[in-house]
Amino acid sequence: MSSIILVAETGADISPEMASQYGIHLVPMHVIFGDSTMDDGSFPVEKIPEYYHQNGKLPSTSGCAPEDFFKAYDELHEKYPEAQFLHLAYSAITTCSYQSSVIASEERDYVTIIDTQQVSAGQANVVIKMAEILKENPDMTMDQAVETAKDLINHAKMCFVPDNLEFLRAGGRVSNVAFLGSRILNLHPCIEILDGKLVATKKYRGKMAKVITKMVKDYSEKYNLKRDRIWFVHTVGLSDDVRKAAEKAAEECGFASVQWILAGGVITTHGGPAAIGFAGFSN
Repeated sequence: MSSIILVAETGADISPEMASQYGIHLVPMHVIFGDSTMDDGSFPVEKIPEYYHQNGKLPSTSGCAPEDFFKAYDELHEKYPEAQFLHLAYSAITTCSYQSSVIASEERDYVTIIDTQQVSAGQANVVIKMAEILKENPDMTMDQAVETAKDLINHAKMCFVPDNLEFLRAGGRVSNVAFLGSRILNLHPCIEILDGKLVATKKYRGKMAKVITKMVKDYSEKYNLKRDRIWFVHTVGLSDDVRKAAEKAAEECGFASVQWILAGGVITTHGGPAAIGFAGFSN
């Protein structure tokens, strides 16, 4: 076992099973339903669209608080007193989690924090790859791990496309005009994670199966993605047709392995049902 333990937020959408398999410790982000705040991952994600349709408004989300990291670091240190912890953090531009971890790590010289500048599957891609590297190199020092992680981050790429802009409009992230325009013209914006920010780039037109097929091919070529593995992430409600189209496009592009992740509460709140994205590393 490596002397370095990886820490990430639940917003990375790494399932508990994957976290256990790779030895990753997940710290909860939060989803707020009216007066009730729940840990991301503690409830079925179907609760989010149900809440929206019943109440006409979205729940809100918040990053990890310092108290979440105080608890995580104390529990881990008690269990593994000789280990060091490497927090590969959710994009610092998008949430307070990174800063909360910094606050909690004060006077804890066994904690190192790096901003992955990624969210969801983009963050999972970095964290899981780092876990695999640590497993293959159990004697790696923290300095070596930091250098390796930073190199992974520099090559990490992710994009996603919502099925429609209803949840983004309800959350105040797009205007009513943009929402109506996308619905009338059947447009789907490709949202890329660039320097930690979510940026709408190319717009695709048509049904989602056609859109994801074109996106996989365009994005893979644009960034010359490594073909060893692609991570797909989706929110609840994705149709089998879209899933099959994504897998077929990945196969045609030469990806050797296709892995699927179900988005948790944070990403579902922002992207809405039937959204799909993917992540990999550029050459």
